[in-house]
Amino acid sequence: MKERLKRIIQGENKKNPYTDFQLSEILQLSREAITNLRNEMNIPNSRERRKNNLLGLVENILNKDSNISERDLTKIVNERGFNISRYTIRECKKAIKEDKKNSTKNINKTYKKGISENENDVIYQSFKNIIGSTGSLKPHIQLAQAAMLYPPRGLHTLILGETGVGKSELAAAMYEFAKDIKVIDEDRPFVIFNCADYADNPQLLMSQLFGYVKGAFTGAEEDKEGLVEKAEKSILFLDEVHRLPAEGQELLFYLIDKGKFRRLGETDNEREVQLTIIAATTENPDSALLATFKRRIPMVIELPSLKERPFDERLELIKEFFRKEANRTQSSLIKVSKEALNALLLYDCPGNIGQLRSDIQVSCARSFLDYVVKRKDVMEITADELPLSAKKGLLTIRKSRLKNMNLIKGSSILIHSDNEPVQMSPYENLYILPNEIYGYIESRYNELNHQNMNQEAINHIIGAEMEEKLEILMNRVKRNTRPLSRMDLAKVVGDDIIEIVENIVQIADIKLGINPDNLFYVLAIHLATTIDRVKQGKKIKNPQLSKIKRDYKEEFQIAWEMVKTIEKNFNVKLSEDEAGFITMYLRMTREEENRTEGRVGVVVISHGNIANGMADVANKLLGVNHAKAVEMSLDESPEPVLERATEVVKECDEGKGVLLLVDMGSLVTFGEIITKNTEIRTRSISRTDVVMVIEAVRRSILPNADLDEIADTLIEEPKYTGRLFQTNKKSDSKSKTIITICITGHGSAQKIKELIENLAQRYDEDINIISIGAMNEDIDDTIRSIQKTREVVAIIGTVDPKFGGIPYIPLEDVIMGNIESRLKEVLDRNIENIEIKNIMSPQNILINMKTKSKKETVIKLVDLLYKDNKVNENFLNSVLAREEIGPTFLNEKVVIPHGDSVNVIKPSISIGILKDEIEWDGKKVKIVVLLGFDENCIDMVREISEFFKDENNYNKLIEARNVDEVMQLFGR
Repeated sequence: MKERLKRIIQGENKKNPYTDFQLSEILQLSREAITNLRNEMNIPNSRERRKNNLLGLVENILNKDSNISERDLTKIVNERGFNISRYTIRECKKAIKEDKKNSTKNINKTYKKGISENENDVIYQSFKNIIGSTGSLKPHIQLAQAAMLYPPRGLHTLILGETGVGKSELAAAMYEFAKDIKVIDEDRPFVIFNCADYADNPQLLMSQLFGYVKGAFTGAEEDKEGLVEKAEKSILFLDEVHRLPAEGQELLFYLIDKGKFRRLGETDNEREVQLTIIAATTENPDSALLATFKRRIPMVIELPSLKERPFDERLELIKEFFRKEANRTQSSLIKVSKEALNALLLYDCPGNIGQLRSDIQVSCARSFLDYVVKRKDVMEITADELPLSAKKGLLTIRKSRLKNMNLIKGSSILIHSDNEPVQMSPYENLYILPNEIYGYIESRYNELNHQNMNQEAINHIIGAEMEEKLEILMNRVKRNTRPLSRMDLAKVVGDDIIEIVENIVQIADIKLGINPDNLFYVLAIHLATTIDRVKQGKKIKNPQLSKIKRDYKEEFQIAWEMVKTIEKNFNVKLSEDEAGFITMYLRMTREEENRTEGRVGVVVISHGNIANGMADVANKLLGVNHAKAVEMSLDESPEPVLERATEVVKECDEGKGVLLLVDMGSLVTFGEIITKNTEIRTRSISRTDVVMVIEAVRRSILPNADLDEIADTLIEEPKYTGRLFQTNKKSDSKSKTIITICITGHGSAQKIKELIENLAQRYDEDINIISIGAMNEDIDDTIRSIQKTREVVAIIGTVDPKFGGIPYIPLEDVIMGNIESRLKEVLDRNIENIEIKNIMSPQNILINMKTKSKKETVIKLVDLLYKDNKVNENFLNSVLAREEIGPTFLNEKVVIPHGDSVNVIKPSISIGILKDEIEWDGKKVKIVVLLGFDENCIDMVREISEFFKDENNYNKLIEARNVDEVMQLFGR
């Protein structure tokens, strides 16, 4: 691989050398692997390989015309075959100027060293790249330099600091510095190990560090060197060293003290090694590290948090991170508004520099979609793109920081790309979005654009997907806010803003019950920027306005009232878009307050193993742990179940009552009894299903949730009336209907309709097909209107309206030829009056069945259903897998094996009455009833249970002489 890499680099374009990322794609290796290989081969990075050619050309051009503009200089250089930005040209000019200043012709020295204001104080390039190296971090870097300069090979060093302060970056700079001063040879690697990666497996951790010999443990088939040996005459960086077990710390102490170690499993031989250890930890070393280990590390460097750094350095960090995003997005220019910069400068970052970079990436990811869609030349970042924590952070800054807001001159700053690859530390994963994020946005846009979707739909789809990804990233970092006095806030936004906000938050308090203090700060900052923008004649569009007006009607009405008060006081005209933004702040504040208020409890009660599954699905989908479950075995008496249910209701009650969702009418009485015994308000709904549980949980955690309103809504809404557990109460007047839908309009939906009609004609019953266009009407209202007179059994099309309870079949299934089986499955799942007698078939019953084992029996019975097209080819494996979990006895003599319902095409059973008893998990079994059931079949499970409770039925089956007698026993 090294030879191949060498050949590729030798043949590259010297003006535009391959970056490590490009090399990783060519060689199909990770970028980290390429970087390591290149370092081992002592090959410079792409910037260094291009450097001499580029600097020579720029210097020649400047010698001919020293007054040439950067724009023209960049153009000429690119015409000569380079591909660089104005930022790179600017850096080249600086390097050339510095080179001349120091009277040296060696360009490499210019890149290797830079001279600070005090010419005797040398800051090497390895440290100069660290922002703050000549400022707040200067004493820390002097310690780092001293550690590496100490003979003969430097001092072992411990770097302390909070998460995200730059410990790993300092360690890497120390390694580069050691190479600069020739303490480490250029070809020696920087060996990195994160002790947290194997913290739960001490043996594996130790083997990674020290290596092992053949036979040291199971799987150790040959000798292997560890990271300690790889760091010979170099540096071993141990991140999160506090996660190293005591045994490992003792071994490192011995290594530091004696320069010797043993591989894992080695008893006689001691190995010698010369290396320098740099360790890093976020913990207090006095409590997290052994005293013996700590005493052997003479140099300790404690890095400051971001809030302890000066604002000019923070501004440089912000600019640098935006530059890196310009490179990642391949955008030549990013424009950052003054409001966004002020927010990033002033807000608190619990995750320090790491979180700052993360929040900048989030803002860029949000802006990038607009950049791609509108094909802009500039990617714009405003306060609207910032994460909420950054916006709120502006309001939590100490008074002493406010004077620094004059750092930003003008209305915005421009960040130029330098087209350099962005090297990311392996320990930035907590905060950094994956490199693929921008590529994903662009490819997703192109994909949807090729489907002829309009821009509004594309923005909505990608926007929703992106917000999910960004929220996952932002949730990794804990928020850390502090209160700010209104007097201090007035210095930021002005007394007039404070006065009007004090008035309008009272409207929210009176009409929505929102705590004015929780809304005051965020609304003050928002209003200040809004008024400033309106006075400048700038308008802003709220892309979610229609959704906001539809979903948050109450909040929008109050927001509009607040807007009228603002207009009157400031003599300005605000649009509905501004009311929409205020609505979101109202909604956000209400939801945050609701997290500490009582909620309506939700308890699911069922016969059999159903309740837990439904509660789990609802909780996972909604990201909560709200729904609780109580299960009743089929042969259990009600008394103990009632006791368990009572205890669960007590646990769930938060003062607003508890909703009981039960799967059988007989359990409805539990609510009345529980309320009488505990005085906790309850409402009960029978014939529940997964869709109903999800909707119940969603409604119960909303602000101002009311028990009676939730229960009444679930009972009245057609889509929540037993979608999965259908009963014979369903109206016969409703004809079955399939809705075809296309996002681009009725025309495409009509074509889909024509494709489906021919297939639907194969069924005996009448099936209506209605086509609708997603962009031309309110989909939800349209579907509800159709449901009033028809039973909608499926939605087929190019976009999923996510209408609860109705199966969605994508158009791809039609195109790929899978629609027939999907359509049959949907229609069969809407069978009315499901009873055992209606799903039994004579060909699926075996009398005097001869088998010798459980597995043979299952295979034969599944084969009956498969040949009858009742289950698919995966059903057998799911039955056998279910049997591995535990036995499926109905009673001592009857077993009911069953598989995953997703593999059931149509509900069915097969029955085996064995000629001779066989052993089934330690018991003798004579009757095997294989259940090919889906979610509709809970009543049939109970029917089978009731059937076999009668001993006579069991005996009659054993004595049955033919299949007809078996069918008659089940009512056929």
